[in-house]
Amino acid sequence: MPVRQDIRNVAIVAHVDHGKTTLVDAMLWQSGAFSEHDSVEKTGERVMDSGDLEREKGITILAKNTAVHYRGPAAQKLGLTEGVTINVIDTPGHADFGGEVERGLSMVDGVVLLVDASEGPLPQTRFVLRKALEAQLRVVIVVNKVDRPDSRIEEVVSETTDLLLSLAEDLMNEGVEADVDALLDVPVIYASAKAGVSSLTNPGDGKLPEEDLEPLFETILQRIPGPSYDEGAPLQAHVTNLDASPFLGRLALLRMHNGTLKKGQNVGLARHDGTIKSVRVTELLRTEGLERVPAEEAGPGEIVAIAGVDDITIGESLVDLDDPRPLPLIKVDDPAISMTVGINTSPLAGRVKGAKVTARQVKDRLDRELVGNVSLRVLSTSRPDAWEVQGRGELALAILVEQMRREGFELTVGKPQVVTKEIDGKVHEPMEQMTIDIPEEYLGAVTQLMAQRKGRMNSMANHGSGWIRLQFTIPARGLIGFRARFLTETRGTGIASSISEGYAPWQGTIEQRLTGSLVADRAGQATPYAMTNLQERASFIIEPGSEVYEGQVVGENPRNEDMDVNITREKKQTNTRSATADVYETLTPSRKLTLEESLEFASNDECVEVTPEAIRIRKVVLDSQERFKIAARQRRKDK
Repeated sequence: MPVRQDIRNVAIVAHVDHGKTTLVDAMLWQSGAFSEHDSVEKTGERVMDSGDLEREKGITILAKNTAVHYRGPAAQKLGLTEGVTINVIDTPGHADFGGEVERGLSMVDGVVLLVDASEGPLPQTRFVLRKALEAQLRVVIVVNKVDRPDSRIEEVVSETTDLLLSLAEDLMNEGVEADVDALLDVPVIYASAKAGVSSLTNPGDGKLPEEDLEPLFETILQRIPGPSYDEGAPLQAHVTNLDASPFLGRLALLRMHNGTLKKGQNVGLARHDGTIKSVRVTELLRTEGLERVPAEEAGPGEIVAIAGVDDITIGESLVDLDDPRPLPLIKVDDPAISMTVGINTSPLAGRVKGAKVTARQVKDRLDRELVGNVSLRVLSTSRPDAWEVQGRGELALAILVEQMRREGFELTVGKPQVVTKEIDGKVHEPMEQMTIDIPEEYLGAVTQLMAQRKGRMNSMANHGSGWIRLQFTIPARGLIGFRARFLTETRGTGIASSISEGYAPWQGTIEQRLTGSLVADRAGQATPYAMTNLQERASFIIEPGSEVYEGQVVGENPRNEDMDVNITREKKQTNTRSATADVYETLTPSRKLTLEESLEFASNDECVEVTPEAIRIRKVVLDSQERFKIAARQRRKDK
């Protein structure tokens, strides 16, 4: 089977914030992808994080590809005088965007696994590494951030190697083939992606002798194979991503497996339902740096984009019309979290000029999201204006709602719930493996918090630096609303991350929130006078002067019960003048909740109103009398 030596397809995978995007940027700069005439400036901002939300949150949300044309010494050693094209896929590090990782791995022949020199392997490291081994991809380990003062390089290399062999053993026990010889000879690179340097030797003191990423480039060329193909086989190309161009319309990103694709060629589109449709490729684009440039043809192993097929979707294949051989569909793990998304039904709906408020507009937007998001599902509900949206995690669903909010949609979003399965007649729920790093003094508080949420401790390690690493197995629903409580208990110092651990029998009742809500009992404008009188008994999540309506949640009650309040009450006018009548310096500042925090804060009988200008929490049933009747019926039912 021939192999193309002039191409390497590589995915950069790691846990969140271990430096993937920073490393890709350094590779782009050092390969000469940007010249002095380019508009891109090296200001420290990651050029691969192109979305507004990615820059704001500091995480990668969508998998993206770029092409590094390398002409260095390692290419010359292989006799490739024209250089080597290294197609690099930058993947997300957060477990909620695992579908993007799985899609990225379907495009490559090897992975560069980044591991933080201090934190070591974390849950997402295990997840992406297992997926890479299942696909029988070659692995290169990069220990990043070796210049950190708290780095523990030798221990991290040992932990990563142990993880690699442990996963290989698990896969072989499950009947999945693994190249043990290749796993025993995995190369290790020591790097500082921020400084743009790497080395083949352990620096010990964190100071790397090299001045560039040449050792990394050389290892990629030597250890990750070029794409193989069947000579003479008909066209086979996999659709792995979608994009859009204002001039060309929908673009489909393809990984070429066999055959040749030419501009203007008529080919077959193998659909999900098994049918073959004849389509014409009107434009063929190849990636160079961050730009797409026109090309006349593409061969095996290349990653290209095409235009001209308006209804093409991820997972489909381009095949030869005379000899169609469709490729298998991209498989992703089942969603674990769901929430209801519908039109805005609050009394303040439609106040924003130009907002998209109709059910048709919301449904069309959700359908468009399904085209490019392989890990998302949209199901109908009993209501014609609401839909159940299922995804990998709470953050992934919150990102979707935030994107829709910025596009001008008004929505009502329900409390996230877990997606259960029935196995052998019993209800099973998704479980998570959670890794927590905390200072020693918060051990008791965090252990108690996890126990309340049915978490079971698997291990505890103290590296002697004043920090403790805990590993728990916990129901996925126990993590709904967990982040805010966790940061409060650890004074903002704790680090927590989780990954799917399969399904287990229902773990019992979990109390999500120990506090109640302050609920406005009438419509009007929140007054400082009313808030000053109420603040001794509660804290607020709205500002003075905000417009409120009956059933809107305006604050948090320390007691585990809801309390209806008149937050619009005004001070009565009298003939007696007080020196401090209109001075409210004693009013405590209100908490400002983000969308993710609002979803965590909301109780089971509450939902979140999302508009382009505001995010509000409200009761599902706004009328206080109706809520009282529902609660009374529930109490009688419980008896």
